[in-house]
Amino acid sequence: MPYRVNSDLPPSVRNHLPDHAQDIYREAFNDAFASHADEIDREQRAHKIA
Repeated sequence: MPYRVNSDLPPSVRNHLPDHAQDIYREAFNDAFASHADEIDREQRAHKIA
């Protein structure tokens, strides 16, 4: 599922990336998640892309 705000990101991302990097990760994840809507493993792909 797409992330609305950085505090929604998984702890592994929040605890290891600075705020600006979390913004980039969230935007990349959300874009990849939308782009791979037809795929069963789209959430895993989106995390890998982000």
